[in-house]
Amino acid sequence: MPTTQQLQDFAQQVRRDIVRMVHAVNSGHPGGSLGCNEFLTVLYQDTMDYSTNFSMDGKNEDLFFLSNGHISPLYYSVLARSGFFPVKELATFRKLNTRLQGHPTTHEGLPGIRIASGSLGQGMSVAIGAAQAKKLNNDPKLVYSLHGDGEMQEGQIWEAAMYAAGKNVDNFIATIDYNKQQIDGATDNVMPLGDLKAKFEAFGWIVLEVKKGNDVESIKNGLAEAKSKTGKGKPVCILLHSEMGNGVDFMMHTHAWHGKAPSDAQLEIALNQNLETLGDY
Repeated sequence: MPTTQQLQDFAQQVRRDIVRMVHAVNSGHPGGSLGCNEFLTVLYQDTMDYSTNFSMDGKNEDLFFLSNGHISPLYYSVLARSGFFPVKELATFRKLNTRLQGHPTTHEGLPGIRIASGSLGQGMSVAIGAAQAKKLNNDPKLVYSLHGDGEMQEGQIWEAAMYAAGKNVDNFIATIDYNKQQIDGATDNVMPLGDLKAKFEAFGWIVLEVKKGNDVESIKNGLAEAKSKTGKGKPVCILLHSEMGNGVDFMMHTHAWHGKAPSDAQLEIALNQNLETLGDY
């Protein structure tokens, strides 16, 4: 298992990848990517049991489904640095005729990508289906998914949440990136989510909260607790209290960087705040 420092170094390098990828094509979504960085780092580097010899079947391994597909810079970086495809391929992000498109797609044949994502609200349904397939196959491994909190405004999420509890899908852990920001502003201003914990509990889920959603130790503990709650007849939800744009000071505490690329000068500032740890692509 990696040490806390190794996880932090991994996350720091991923931050460099995110801002460089988005800057290079003047397009992409750095805010949410940076906010979920530590979570996906811990998930892939510490928590999940998977093979980099990628198979869509995913038998006898944990599966992950990214529902908020616009944070693809993060997903691509973590997959590459976890060994799914060459790190140098990150330089092709959002370029024509490459595998690293703005939203992940399966037809590009990129190892690690199990669904096309970006149409918000759909990922939970797919993940639940995969979790049920594992039960039918007597496969003891778990299924994980990640969602934006703005995505909770999609009706399909709540249909899926009702189904998962009603069908006792207890080998499934869904994490909500609870940064309280979305593309048009604060979620409280766009469409208030109310008491999200109480809502999932009312739908029949076990709900945990990670208050320090950008702290690798807190995330490790939260995921370990979530795993301990599986197999008890209910799906599990983690509310991850993250900070959009975390690790780049001028991108934090605002929704402004949801989908905007840094300028040359801003990129230099961001990189100076996140020195190279594992080698740039």
